[in-house]
Amino acid sequence: MSEVQKIWNSKRKYIINLILFVLSIVFIVWIISHDKNYTWPEMLGSSIAVTSCYIVLYLFLMQFRPEILKVTRKTFFIIITILFFVAITRICVSFNDQNVLYLIPFALIPIVIRTFYDSRLALYILLITIMLAGLIVPKPFELIFLNFLTGMVAIFSLSNTYRRGKLFLSCVFIVLCYSVIFFSINIENVEKIENIDWSNFKWIAGNGVMILLSYPLIFLFEKKFYFLSDTTLLELSDTNQPLLRKLAEEAPGSFQHSRQVAVLAEEAARAVNANVLLVRTGALYHDIGKIVNPECFVENQTLRASPHDNLDPVKSSKIIINHVNEGVLIARKYKLPVQIIDFIRTHHGTTKTYFFYRKYLETNQKTEETEKDFAYSGPKPFSKEMAIIMMADALEASSRTLDKHTEAFISELVERILLIQEQDDQFSDAPLTFKDITEIKSVFKKSLSTIYHSRVVYPE
Repeated sequence: MSEVQKIWNSKRKYIINLILFVLSIVFIVWIISHDKNYTWPEMLGSSIAVTSCYIVLYLFLMQFRPEILKVTRKTFFIIITILFFVAITRICVSFNDQNVLYLIPFALIPIVIRTFYDSRLALYILLITIMLAGLIVPKPFELIFLNFLTGMVAIFSLSNTYRRGKLFLSCVFIVLCYSVIFFSINIENVEKIENIDWSNFKWIAGNGVMILLSYPLIFLFEKKFYFLSDTTLLELSDTNQPLLRKLAEEAPGSFQHSRQVAVLAEEAARAVNANVLLVRTGALYHDIGKIVNPECFVENQTLRASPHDNLDPVKSSKIIINHVNEGVLIARKYKLPVQIIDFIRTHHGTTKTYFFYRKYLETNQKTEETEKDFAYSGPKPFSKEMAIIMMADALEASSRTLDKHTEAFISELVERILLIQEQDDQFSDAPLTFKDITEIKSVFKKSLSTIYHSRVVYPE
C-alpha cells in the first residue's frame, strides 16, 4: 500500500463523518423551518444555532471520544439518535395539545447511550438533543429544564444496566422526577392548586411506559450497529454457554487456563478503569481455537509423550499459531460478537513461538523468512482490554513453569514477561500509559501471589 493510500484511509472516515454532520445540520434546519414562513435572517439565525451545537459536539468527540469518529457506524448512530428525537419533537409541536410534548421519552437517550458508552457522553448527547429540540417548541426553557433533570436521574439510577430490576427502578425514578417538575411548572401558571388539570399527568405516565422500550431498543441497536452491552457480555461469560462447554469437554486444560486468565485480567482491568466484563468475556474465549488440536497444547497433555516430539519445529510452530485462525473461524460459526473475536486475533499479537523458534535455531541459521514461520500474524492489541489479556495470558502460562512461587520469583517473572512484550513493541497500538502498566504489574504480582500462596502441611 502506497503512502498516499495510507493517508487517504486514515482521513477517509473523518471526511465521511464530516459529511454526516453537515447533512444532519441541513436536515435539522429544514425541520425547524418546515411549514413556517421564515425570513432569511431567521433562517440564518437557526442555521448558526444548529451549526454551533454540532461544532461543539464534534469538538467534544475529538477531544474525549476520538475512537467514535474513527468508526462511521458509531458516529451515524449518535446522529440518527439526535435526528430521531428532533423529528419527533417537530411532529408533536404540530398537535393542538402542546402537552403531548411531555410524552416524548428524552430519558431514553442517556439510557441507550450509557449502555454502549459512558455517562459523560450520554449526558452530552442529551444536552445537544434537547437544545436542538428547544429551537422548535413554544416553551423551550420548560422542555430543556424538565428533560435535563430527568436525564440526570436516568444516568444516576442506571449504574448496572445488566440487572433487570435496575431499568424498572430507573423508570420509577424518572416518572417521579417528571411528575414533580411538571407539577412545579403547572403550579406557577395557576393561582390555586385546585385549578391544575391533573389529567395532563397521563402524558407523564405514558412517558414512563415508553422508557421501558429501552431494552428491546438496546437489543436492536446491538444487532444493527454491532454494539456490545453489559447484558450480552454477562450472558456470553456464563460458562454454560455451548462453546465454553465444548472447550471444557474437549480441551479441559485450556478451559482452566482461560478461567485463570479471566481472574487475573479482571483485577488488572479494574485497576486501570478498563471494561471488566469485556475483559472477562474476552479471556474466556481467547483460546477456543485449541478445540481443534487440543493434544498439541501442553495444558491438555495427560501423557509424558508430546505430539511435537515427532514433528520438526516449523510444523509444530504452524500448529500452535493456527489456533488463532481456528479460533476466529469457530467464533464466527457460533456468531460471537466482533469485539470478542478481536481478543482471539490479538492475544498473541505479532510475537513468536519462542520455544520452537529456539529449537529450530539449534540446528539452522537465522533468516528473515524463517522468523515469519514462527511469528503470529497479529494484529497487535489495540485497546486496553486486549493488552491486558495478552499480559495475563503470558503470565498465567509462564507462572506454571516456576519451581518456587515466592513473591520474589513471581515479581521477577511479571517484570520479565511484560518487559519482553514492551520491547517487542506489542503495546504500541494500545492506549496504555506508563502509569497503567505499573498498576497492572502491581495487580498481577498480588494476584499470582494469592493464587500460589503456601498452605499448611497436614499430618498423614
